Amino acid sequence: MNIKFDAEKIKRYNTTAPRYTSYPTAVAFSTDFSEADYLHHAKNSNTHATPLSLYFHIPFCDTVCFYCACNKIATKDYSKADEYLDYLYREIDMQAALFDNSRIVDQLHWGGGTPTFLNHQQISDLMAYTRKSFNLLDDDSGDYSIEIDPRSVTPDTIKLLRDVGFNRFSLGVQDINDVVQKAVNRIQPIEDTKAIIDACRDNKAHSISVDLIYGLPLQTIDSFAETLQRVIELSPDRLSIFNYAHLPHLFKPQRRINENELPKAADKLIILQQSIAALIDADYVYIGMDHFAKPNDELAKAQREGSLHRNFQGYTTHADCDLVAMGVSAISNVDHAYSQNEKDLDAYYQKIDAKHLPIVRGIASTGDDLIRHQIIQQLSCHFKLDFQIIENKFDIHFAEYFAPELNALTTMADDNLLTLENNKIVVSETGRLLIRNICMVFDVYQKKQSKTQQFSKAI
Repeated sequence: MNIKFDAEKIKRYNTTAPRYTSYPTAVAFSTDFSEADYLHHAKNSNTHATPLSLYFHIPFCDTVCFYCACNKIATKDYSKADEYLDYLYREIDMQAALFDNSRIVDQLHWGGGTPTFLNHQQISDLMAYTRKSFNLLDDDSGDYSIEIDPRSVTPDTIKLLRDVGFNRFSLGVQDINDVVQKAVNRIQPIEDTKAIIDACRDNKAHSISVDLIYGLPLQTIDSFAETLQRVIELSPDRLSIFNYAHLPHLFKPQRRINENELPKAADKLIILQQSIAALIDADYVYIGMDHFAKPNDELAKAQREGSLHRNFQGYTTHADCDLVAMGVSAISNVDHAYSQNEKDLDAYYQKIDAKHLPIVRGIASTGDDLIRHQIIQQLSCHFKLDFQIIENKFDIHFAEYFAPELNALTTMADDNLLTLENNKIVVSETGRLLIRNICMVFDVYQKKQSKTQQFSKAI
């Protein structure tokens, strides 16, 4: 997928925008959505019996990275994981009872925090309990992934993860420069990262993904170019290059970052432009929204075939799964309804002690939501939209239904971000980097949100 970097357009359109891992996005979730609502949707989901996707949130980290915006608990007390797992098993029991056991788990993901905060026995026990409770695949054909902090694992850990069923590994790296690592409190020698990537390959991992962040304190144009080149040499199957969003009023660890040490906006644009050029030169394909993959990777293949999907795990090949998410702050998507667990650990425990699912908020998609979700999926995954497909699926007249949106898109068309012709939207090579802005045109909730609500910048 080709992209064209236009600095002037990026500066002009570079506003805050959702990442559209869901629609409606999480800011539209309401406490009016109850446990009873979730139970209704879970029961109804069994009537269409699609496969399941399971997500488990492990919130603990033994050190805090100053840039982090995840829901996490920094602690050196590893015994906290024992208590957490006891409650997680109880939530698994409640969730598993809701879904027909005939429904195969096509996708499974552990995120965090740091899932590898768990020791080897805890990892084995949690996967065994999951396998007992849900219908996991035994033939290594599932998409079973885990986020790894290379500082917290050894090659033996990778072998264990592979033995219990994980076949995709995502490694946080962010930056390899010593000065930058010190500034964000994440000391991680590149040699350690390479050793874990080698171990993943030795254990025949299906894919290896690496995360980088640009815009961190003390990064320079040259230092990030060096980071990216060293990571490209490690040849991961997938690469994500995220823009650091400095929101210290929302995320307390970021208050420990010196704002005066952050790269200037102009330098960040150069970093992004050079990174895109380097990745394309290294034969990576632009998937969308900060993600790149090798041409033979499943994400690139799915994009070429028109079957790529986007959810809370990012880009995926599993569009037809109901997502059942467990653990503190985890977000499910079942039968077109989103629900989020309690974000606070004590509140999460209290709900489970009361024998309730720990749901705190959510939203059931309306008919209009489903139409807009489909449009945002098509644009964010494939950079094009055929009106006829939407009309046939939802029995609407697209031009009438979305007259205000099409009118708003004319400005973007004039700026060569997209074309509007033959009842289609086709995003240009220039517009692909601004796809979040284009999707936002169809987001009715975003228009209602308070101006104080903040997301990361689109670029």
